[in-house]
Amino acid sequence: MNTLTIVEYTQTLGLQAKVASALMAKASTAIKNGALRRLAVLLRENIPALQIDNAKDLDRALAAGLAGPLVDRLKLSPQAIETCAQGCEQLAAMPDVIGEIIGMKQQPSGIRVGQMRVPIGVFGMIFESRPNVTIEAASLSIKSGNACILRGGSEAIESNKALAKLVQQALHDAGLPADAVQLVQTIDREVVGQLIAMPQYVDVIIPRGGKGLIERISRDAKVPVIKHLDGNCHVYVDDPCDMAMAVKVADNAKTSKYSPCNATEGLLVAQGVAAEFLPRIAAIYSAKGVEMRCDPQAHALLATVPGVSSTPATEQDWYEEYLAPIISIKIVAGLAEAIAHINQYSSHHTDAIITRDHMHAQAFLREVDSASVMVNTSTRFADGFEYGLGAEIGISTDKFHARGPVGIEGLTSLKYVVMGDGEVRI
Repeated sequence: MNTLTIVEYTQTLGLQAKVASALMAKASTAIKNGALRRLAVLLRENIPALQIDNAKDLDRALAAGLAGPLVDRLKLSPQAIETCAQGCEQLAAMPDVIGEIIGMKQQPSGIRVGQMRVPIGVFGMIFESRPNVTIEAASLSIKSGNACILRGGSEAIESNKALAKLVQQALHDAGLPADAVQLVQTIDREVVGQLIAMPQYVDVIIPRGGKGLIERISRDAKVPVIKHLDGNCHVYVDDPCDMAMAVKVADNAKTSKYSPCNATEGLLVAQGVAAEFLPRIAAIYSAKGVEMRCDPQAHALLATVPGVSSTPATEQDWYEEYLAPIISIKIVAGLAEAIAHINQYSSHHTDAIITRDHMHAQAFLREVDSASVMVNTSTRFADGFEYGLGAEIGISTDKFHARGPVGIEGLTSLKYVVMGDGEVRI
């Protein structure tokens, strides 16, 4: 790296990835699954060593005054590493969709036409903070028969290097090219500009991080981008609802973890259940130190609840992704107003309804324009592991190619295949 310019270095990564992608595309299911299972073993064997490297990143982040939620995203706890290992094993146990032919139909001419699922080729992943993304991206790349170039944030450089080294060891041990997964070894930001402008090597870019990063990549990239900008998720408590369920879900969706993009940021409550529901959930939020920013009606209601305080919400609060112990709360007339509010203010990531009315649930599922729409459960389930995808490369709020958690199929493409028996066009 020291003897190469950034341009030369990035071009080298691209060329190596392109060569490796051809080998990955024809790798057998057994070999790819063997690499994933080997990676799971290596992760578990190296937990103490990984935590030593992770501690270097955590110490540097704390010294730099990085915000609490961002420091939390950096942590590689034994549980987080175990989750990564389980994700690898889950992927290995899943069917291999590569080479699958769908929709084969006989045409009047005699030919049969269908579509085959194939790897995209090379994807570039640009992400911030979370070092576990290195394993999620690498494992999905292996299973889908792709090659990838990973560029993590400078705040997690030591953790990412340690994880990427294990990935390359697993690839090598399985007889696959180590260059199928490459981590950018420098924190120089110029690499990002080069990586997103190499269509001759990179087939798609997947940014995963803050709004500024994703806006920049979407603006400057010369290759297709799979992205989401915000995770402004909502829970709507309907009338009628199971009150105990509503309290449990609204609590979990907000407070189980504040930093993920699937944490709920907006709580909508139907007028008919607000007097009973809001004091109960507000007491829980208050005890956990969650700041409640409310519309005038909710603010007035909570002012009558002993030991609970709230502040008036601004218009900007309805758009906000807090990633912190803050939630916006609004009382709505009913289902129609809740859906209209979500479609206007949400980031189209994940939104949930808590209801006992089947017709209300079906209307919510049809009409809310989000990548994931839920009934009677927490928005915190919106990730690839919980959806049975083994892992996720990101969550897309785009409407083309891939939407919602992007797993194996989101990293593939379909090409037409035609079967004939000597037919010629007349």
